[in-house]
Amino acid sequence: MTSIEAVSVHVPAERAPVGARLRPYETDENRLRLYERFYGFSEVSLDTSGTLTGLLVAALEGLPELASLRTRVRYVVHARSMPVAAPYPLNPLREACESVGLGGAATFSVTQHACASPLLAVDLAGRLLADDGDPDARAVVLTGDKTFTEAARIIPDSAVMGEASAAVLVRAGGSHDRMLSYATCTHGRFKDGPWMSPETSAAFQGAYAGALADVISAAVRAAGIGVDDIALILPHNVNQLSWLRVLRLIGVTAKRLFLDNLPRLGHCFGSDPFVNLCSARQQHRLRRGDRYVLTAVGLGATFSAMVFEH
Repeated sequence: MTSIEAVSVHVPAERAPVGARLRPYETDENRLRLYERFYGFSEVSLDTSGTLTGLLVAALEGLPELASLRTRVRYVVHARSMPVAAPYPLNPLREACESVGLGGAATFSVTQHACASPLLAVDLAGRLLADDGDPDARAVVLTGDKTFTEAARIIPDSAVMGEASAAVLVRAGGSHDRMLSYATCTHGRFKDGPWMSPETSAAFQGAYAGALADVISAAVRAAGIGVDDIALILPHNVNQLSWLRVLRLIGVTAKRLFLDNLPRLGHCFGSDPFVNLCSARQQHRLRRGDRYVLTAVGLGATFSAMVFEH
């Protein structure tokens, strides 16, 4: 069984008001207030002077377990939302691994599920380790993207993008946070993401809450538990109004949804669920034995959810 042995997150100290990020794209002040008052965004986390390599290194260096387990790390997977991270021949993932002494690990990226790619990567890492058959082997899943293009700074009516990173230490077996189930579904008719036609975009908005509720419910069923057994949902930080619709469909109260970071960080691509997991732990929102859900939606449109036991 796949488990998360440790998680380290890096959230840059720099903040930018949401209005300043939106004005180049949304000139109507009423639209700006919509993002702030109803969608829930106040500011976003940024590292304007930093690089993607630096973002990844900061997360890796925050893993205290890495010093003793460095030689056991067999795979390092960068789960990105953006299909292109740097111009050839730059390789931020390899640079980050060499910087922290993981140059001997096999490295690769997954991007196919966009912001849901980190959940795919955790499942894939666990499968690779199980197939290797070495109980002492580990994998690290890295998350982190830079808002270096116009398309990477805002998802209209959904999210304002921020920057953060996470390093997730994964093993096959183990007694730490054990993965009980993983459910994912890609709705291919919405494959064009932010470039959908107005008609298709409207259809996506109409289908979104139901599709996300379905995948969360599927993961809960696959874990062999009920919705009432879920202590906390740790989501991607998007439009809080859409989350209220999802909660109604799955029958969960708002107090079991962790959105504390949405106003102050924005949507930090695939890092959100793990940043929220660390925050929930720090706030003692999870107790030993609690079942919780990590969930994310990637442009394209992939809906994913994982159930863990703390």
